[in-house]
Amino acid sequence: MKKTWKITAAAVFIGGGLLAGSLMNLQAEGAGVANQPGTADDPVVTKSYVDQQIQKALGGGSGGGSTPTKPTPNTGSGSGAGTGTGGGTSAGGAASSDGIEVVTLKPGQTMVAKAGAEFIVRGGKAVIYSADANGVADLTDGIDVANGEAAKSNHLLSFPREGRGIQVADGQKMSVTVMVRGGYVIK
Repeated sequence: MKKTWKITAAAVFIGGGLLAGSLMNLQAEGAGVANQPGTADDPVVTKSYVDQQIQKALGGGSGGGSTPTKPTPNTGSGSGAGTGTGGGTSAGGAASSDGIEVVTLKPGQTMVAKAGAEFIVRGGKAVIYSADANGVADLTDGIDVANGEAAKSNHLLSFPREGRGIQVADGQKMSVTVMVRGGYVIK
């Protein structure tokens, strides 16, 4: 008798659960119809709109246009202006503090930073170059790197004044890849 009672009770509970679940499902389907993506209640926005709103929120909005503008690099004025990838002496760098440029130094070349520039050595072996006794600030380690010492890879180097930079380490046959923010001159 107990076995029959258990089977009957289990069948009633399963049947009741299926009935209640189907009724709840109908209510859940009806609630989702009003909030479909692309309607007035839930609009689909473009990436450019989101970027524009972020720029406005950060205080850098231009007030017009539907797409953000990209800063244009300033190669400086005077003779020898270029991107810094050719041979000889050339000047270059981005005028915007947000612009990052990838520069390749060949063996024997020295990249001298303009005031306020920042370098990150990404590949190869480089050493610090300084025309005076002062060194370069390694912001990653929080130390001052003196003239002739190795510039560690993936460390942010800050150049508050002109006349300091990096050069390919002596004896290196491979080039050095550097990420640059700010102005520089390749000698």
